[in-house]
Amino acid sequence: MEPHSPQRLSQNLHLQPHENPPQNQTLPRNFLATLKQNLIFRSIWGELNGAMGDLGTFIPIVLALTLSRNLDLGTTLIFTGLYNIVTGAIYGVPMPVQPMKSISAVAIANPDFGIPEVMAAGICTAGILFVLGVTQLMQLVYLLIPLSVVRGIQLSQGLAFAMAAIKYITKQQDFVKSKSVGDRPWLGLDGLLLAIICACFIVLVNGSGDDSHQQQNDNDLCNLGVENNNRNWGFRKMLYSLPSAFLIFLLGVILSFARGPEEIINHFKFGPSPIHVLSISKESWKQGFIKGTIPQLPLSILNSVIAVCKLSSDLFPEKDFSATSLSVTVGMMNLVGCWFGAIPTCHGAGGLAGQYKFGGRSGGCVALLGASKMIIGLILGSSIIKILDQFPVGVLGVLLLFAGLELAMACRDISTKAECFVMLLVTAVSLVGNGASLGFLCGMIGHLLLKLRVLDRLQSFPRLWMERNSPI
Repeated sequence: MEPHSPQRLSQNLHLQPHENPPQNQTLPRNFLATLKQNLIFRSIWGELNGAMGDLGTFIPIVLALTLSRNLDLGTTLIFTGLYNIVTGAIYGVPMPVQPMKSISAVAIANPDFGIPEVMAAGICTAGILFVLGVTQLMQLVYLLIPLSVVRGIQLSQGLAFAMAAIKYITKQQDFVKSKSVGDRPWLGLDGLLLAIICACFIVLVNGSGDDSHQQQNDNDLCNLGVENNNRNWGFRKMLYSLPSAFLIFLLGVILSFARGPEEIINHFKFGPSPIHVLSISKESWKQGFIKGTIPQLPLSILNSVIAVCKLSSDLFPEKDFSATSLSVTVGMMNLVGCWFGAIPTCHGAGGLAGQYKFGGRSGGCVALLGASKMIIGLILGSSIIKILDQFPVGVLGVLLLFAGLELAMACRDISTKAECFVMLLVTAVSLVGNGASLGFLCGMIGHLLLKLRVLDRLQSFPRLWMERNSPI
């Protein structure tokens, strides 16, 4: 984030601008005040509920890599938990920490792409992002990309999440092979009926997620003056304040134990996983960069930095965000964690939208999630994998569905037909083509062509005016 001005710092310390307090007293006091402000809970239940909004993306990818490539889950939980706490303290918003999806997809689909290659790809991607951040080039990229292209990326990513969620809900999943293996039964502890009930519960409690619209509806209902209004309003207020995502996640954990209690308990081993530095060969560096970094880099720049920066500014206009700081934090996270076997991570617009959808409003939301990850990683280590393996996939799909829909709804501020054209072009190509990079390229070309068309009209206008008004 951008540093505070001297006047702002003095206001935070209850001082007049002309006063000059000792430097060694000003900075620590201001730092602690900012840290407290960033990590404060706006609502205890809201922040707890929002912390669950990103798990629909996090759990399936981590589970698949753990089962298929022996990812060190305990180390991953400790490092990603630390990332959550640090980013929550820095930004003061529910800034997500998600696995790098393209690298993870390559690892799941390719048996020869093991953990050394995964970590090499993460380190190379992080190094490039870190350089783009510290040289201010990422901020330049952010300023040059038009809003319609960014909205197209967000819409395509949101719809991709939503479509994946529908597959989780309606089809049984083999995460190791990353494919569906048949229709999900209606009944059972991971049945279709359970997922539908969870989805209906979230809609009933959270509605569309528009705070101002919900508040207006509540005010209108309070002013109706019907009989038993106070009692009805009390019931609605209690219902709307329920932490829906947290309750559903808690239900999933309970069902995980119910599906195989003895197997889960017997698999528990107390204590963290041994942490050690990985040895990465030259061939692993080569394969990691070619197969992992090259496809991941456009996605990280567009969805993990550019789209997140724009969405953060939309959701939290009172705060200052820069593409530079987001690029640097993604780089620093992986330049440290990947050397110890933690999954490559980045920020993600879908995770931010999901956490905001379920009530996350401050850095305390992700700090709480991070602390929970670290505690689990330190106490149970990788033995927690059995709970994740038994977790109802349909319930995860419900959480992912609402995160995707919230991200897709960010495009509702597009008003002109030209901007809508570019946005939908980016969305269509991204969903059907080879991902966000090709959609971005087509969107930029479409945007430039539309600008050239307008420019041609402006240049021809003086000539037409002179022809029409010249004397015969």
